[in-house]
Amino acid sequence: MGHEVTVDARDQVEFTPAALDRDGRFYVAGHRGLVGSAIWRRLQGEGFTDLVGRTSAELDLKDRDAVFAFFGSVRPRYVVLAAAKVGGILANNTYPVDFLSDNLRIQVNVLDAALKYGVERLLFLGSSCIYPRLADQPIREDSLLTGHLEPTNDAYAIAKIAGILQIQAVRRQYGLPWISAMPTNLYGPGDNFSPTGSHVLPALIRRYDEAARSGAASVTNWGTGTPRREFLHVDDMADACLHLMEHYDGPEQVNVGTGTDVTIRQIAESIARVVGFSGVTEWDTSKPDGTPQKLLDVSKLAEAGWTAQIGLDEGLASTVDWYRAHADSLRE
Repeated sequence: MGHEVTVDARDQVEFTPAALDRDGRFYVAGHRGLVGSAIWRRLQGEGFTDLVGRTSAELDLKDRDAVFAFFGSVRPRYVVLAAAKVGGILANNTYPVDFLSDNLRIQVNVLDAALKYGVERLLFLGSSCIYPRLADQPIREDSLLTGHLEPTNDAYAIAKIAGILQIQAVRRQYGLPWISAMPTNLYGPGDNFSPTGSHVLPALIRRYDEAARSGAASVTNWGTGTPRREFLHVDDMADACLHLMEHYDGPEQVNVGTGTDVTIRQIAESIARVVGFSGVTEWDTSKPDGTPQKLLDVSKLAEAGWTAQIGLDEGLASTVDWYRAHADSLRE
């Protein structure tokens, strides 16, 4: 039987961040995904000796009884909640019920089980889509819940906002030093390159690479190409996660990004150049653009002592190399 949490309710968390115990049991929820696999690699590289992961086939995080049984058996000391149902504009817009229901269940199950079995330090990962569609740029953490969400991914955003609030509630009610981090658009090895379920950057890599290989004269992208997006390599994200767990504590979520952005048109041109596509790019303006701009204010992260290290050109080249090496085994 698991021990119940008996910490008295406190408004203030009494905790000083410090280096995590490299021998402490560390559960990475979603360790096969883009972010989770990068965090796993980072922890391995940092000398963590007791990493725990379960595939979705081994543990369905939407199954509350199974999640509680897992936590009761494994008893992790540290947790990163990187598991989520994710997708691009098309997937979010087409299946809002799935994105809301699945993510709420995953989060509530994992966070409730982590609370019951006394997880010492937990990092919840959200998304920059939690912020209002027309938030002032760059977006500060205190912009949360100050305006209307982007309609094409509002269901996913609401689920992630609920996760942030649950972390804050655990801090208030139980005094546990759990934190949240909100990454910008991520990319890198292990991404989803599906034509229908991927985010913009991996979708563009696949589209331009296939066009280059087939000798196509043109590529057509959604929207106008004018929206601005910030892109962070997932290995940088993983490094930031460990840094925050060891150097930051506070109720407010922390933005994780580079602090710079480019237009979708610029990123398309860069990808075309990297993959060797020399044809014409056309834009289908009947399709939605999504949020006009989404640039994060990363000053809180900088104050915690962390800045991104992997440049966009370097990151794109390595991601294209990974995609080509794994093209035959990628998800459809």
